[in-house]
Formats: sequence, C-alpha cells, structure tokens
Amino acid sequence: MLGNVNRFFAFLLAPALGFLVAVSSADPMDKLQLEALQLPVQETRAQANALRDKLDETKEKISDAQELIADIRDKSEKEKQEFEKQNEHIGNLLAASKSQTQKSADVLDTILSNMLGNPIGQSFGKNSTVKVYSLEEAGYRGYMAKVRLNDPKALKMVLANDSVRSKGETTSHAGRRKGAVLAINAGGFMTDKSGYVTPLGITVVDGKIRTFSSNSKLSFVGFNSKGHLVGTKITTQQQISQQGILQGASFLPRLLQDGKRLAIPREWANARQPRTLIGHFDNGDLLLIVIDGRRQGWSNGVTLEEAQRKLQEFHVVDAYNLDGGGSSAFYYNGKLLNKPSGGKERPVVSNLIIMP
Repeated sequence: MLGNVNRFFAFLLAPALGFLVAVSSADPMDKLQLEALQLPVQETRAQANALRDKLDETKEKISDAQELIADIRDKSEKEKQEFEKQNEHIGNLLAASKSQTQKSADVLDTILSNMLGNPIGQSFGKNSTVKVYSLEEAGYRGYMAKVRLNDPKALKMVLANDSVRSKGETTSHAGRRKGAVLAINAGGFMTDKSGYVTPLGITVVDGKIRTFSSNSKLSFVGFNSKGHLVGTKITTQQQISQQGILQGASFLPRLLQDGKRLAIPREWANARQPRTLIGHFDNGDLLLIVIDGRRQGWSNGVTLEEAQRKLQEFHVVDAYNLDGGGSSAFYYNGKLLNKPSGGKERPVVSNLIIMP
C-alpha cells in the first residue's frame, strides 16, 4: 500500500521536477544575452522617438523660415516697385527740368539775338558752351560772352605766371598758355617800384587761398564747386571753404543784386571808362563783358550806371565790376577781340579763363 502511495506522489510531482531540472540545466549566458538584446531595442526606440520629435521641430522651423522668406520676397518686390515708381518720377522731373532749362536758354538766346544780332562766334566744347556777341551802342563798343558750364572745372582763375608776385601776364598770353577758349582780365592789383604786381583783396585759385585781405571796400567775386557765381562779403578765410569757393578775385563795386541796381560809390559815379564786367543771367548762364574806352572814334567807354541798365535789359541777376581801364581785355578763340585803351594789352595780375 505504501508503495502505491509513493508511486502516486512520484507521478504527481514529475512535471514539477522536470521543470526544475530544465531550469537548472539552462545556460545563464542565454538569459543575459536576451536581456542585453532587449535593452538596445528600447534605446533605439527612444532615440527614434527623439529623432522624430527633432524632425517635427525642424519641419516647423523650415515652415516658419519659408513663410519669412516669402514675406521678405513680397516686401522686396513691393519696395522694388516703389523704387521703380520713384525713379521714374525723378526721371520725369529731371527731364522736365532739363526741358525747362533748355526752353529758358532758348528764350534768352532769342532775347539776346533780337537785341544784339546773331553771335559772332560760338564754341561747343565738352566742358563749356560759349556764345560771343558784339556790342555796339551809342558812344561805346565791346564784346559779350554768354557761357554755359558743362563742367564747373572749366572756369578757372589764373594768376600771372601762376605766381602771387610777378611782372604780370597779358590776358591773351594766359589764355593761350592754359588752352582756354575764352579769357578776360579779373582782379585789381598794386604795382611796386620794381614793377612787380600783387593782387588786391582775396584771390582763390582751385580752392586754395593765394591772397587774403578783409578790405571792406572791395567786393569779392567767387565761383563755387558748381560753377555758380558767389557774391558775398568775405571777412574770414573759413567762409571761403564753408561756401565751397574754388575760384575768385576782388575788385569793386557790385552792380546788381537779385536783379536790382545797387548804389554806385561817389568816386565811381558817372565816370565813362573801359570796363570788364561779370555776372549771371536768370537761367544761371554766366555773362562776361568787356567795353572799350578812351579811344576817340572807336569807343568812349561806359558809365557803371549805364552798365547797370543794360545788364538788366539782358536779364542779368547779379553782376560785378572787375578791373577796367587799360587792363580790360577780351580774348576768344585764339585772338584778342577788343582794343585796349593803351594801344596794346597790359600785363595784369589775374585772368578768368573758360576751358573748351
């Protein structure tokens, strides 16, 4: 009986014993490898999830960047269109201004031709346009040039032999020496006992102050970097640089200001003399005039009062009297056109020239 019970329990316990035997006989390394294999899979899944998140984040940034680029492109296109409109508007204004300037020049040419006849000489250079007229009024003769500067540097003040103190230089010689198409005498000067001449007042050549004196009686005739006539009272050297004056000389008196006649000093009033005058028309063109005098049968000269009235008829806005008398000389296209009062040209201290 006991034997049967033992067999019964043996059969009953056999599966459990077999499981224990199987477990005890399994290799431990296989278990470790399985666990080790499971760990990388989990890490890979985590890395994949992190990468997916980064990709999603990158997509969002790319989308934002694309929207920003599209916005920039849209703004750029609008700015381009606005710039093109503004540029077209400016171009139209410039064209209108140029047309108006040309109309003004044509009107002035017509006025001068009606008063003086056709020009006796015309020069159309790269740097300047020069039209020369013959002046013949009752009692005097002379020459006038209307000058348009295409390049402001075409106008220059030239010291005699390029020196402050010298024996002087005639206007014709200065014009030929510099290759000018037009030249007139300019500033006043003093002559010492040795025959050397030096300028009166202020002299500016190519932006450099060669002489300076704040003589209250003298007028300064200057030209700025745009080639415009500058008529102002100069009391300091700083004013010259501040106003961009490149060329200039001194004499007196000033004749017209803003188209109005100024009072002539008593010592100059109603005196008929050879004259050298400079000014600018209402369209900005320059005016250079030389009137002969002291030559009976040819020209007696002109008073400054007569000159003022004639300048107003010519539509001149501002005008100055330069050194006159025996110094007055008008050189054009290789020739001296006027007849100096002394019978020949006088060497002077400075000349104003126009390059072709």
